[in-house]
Amino acid sequence: MSVQLRARRRRSRARAVPERPHPVGDWKIVALRLAGGAVALWGLVALLGLLVTHVLVHGPVQSADRRVDVWFAAHRTGVWNSITAVGSGMAEVQVAIAVTVIVVLLLRWRLRRWYESGVLVAAMVGELLVFYSVTATVHRPRPPVVRLDAAPPTSSFPSGHTAAAVALYGCIAILVLWIYGRRAATRVAVVVLCCVPVVVGLSRLYRGMHYPTDVLAGALVGGPWLLLVITTLLPRQRTMKRRGGNPAIR
Repeated sequence: MSVQLRARRRRSRARAVPERPHPVGDWKIVALRLAGGAVALWGLVALLGLLVTHVLVHGPVQSADRRVDVWFAAHRTGVWNSITAVGSGMAEVQVAIAVTVIVVLLLRWRLRRWYESGVLVAAMVGELLVFYSVTATVHRPRPPVVRLDAAPPTSSFPSGHTAAAVALYGCIAILVLWIYGRRAATRVAVVVLCCVPVVVGLSRLYRGMHYPTDVLAGALVGGPWLLLVITTLLPRQRTMKRRGGNPAIR
């Protein structure tokens, strides 16, 4: 291979890497923004959980919650048991950790820096902290149906699987857009990634592990936290390819 060809390939790889993003401020501002957002999100979701478990516990919300779980339990089949086991497993703790580590290392290899990897780690660590804080505040029993999975020690509210799926796969989708732009293949990958939390949430309902309000609360933990992380560490801006290419994302 000629020296010119190798140099051309190196230049091509360099142009394909988006410029390093910049947070909204210095690290003190970033830390205060993320910490304050986490506390506010915990307070909001915990308040909703206490409302569901203490005020609405004997009302139509609880009845509707229970009917959904009973309906799923009455319509189980062997095929759907297997499918939902896979769907639920996509957000198991071990799987979420493994996917996070793999993507962190891939991002470091692809971009030759740790910044975007740090964005993913921040999304996952913050989601876990908010989730465990809420479960320590709200103590809701699991639905009164036969459960297909072992119940973790945390309460039913919120759904940790759903929260983790939104934060993990949603963050990966945003980073894919950030790096590769809005190509056809990128859009397909993003749609698939965004469908994962939906599959996880429905699987948890089917398997009797959560009420619908638990799944919605899990999405409320993962979604706003991911939005806060992205707008703080990966703010919306024109990110040009090196040497003046098309913007990777607008």
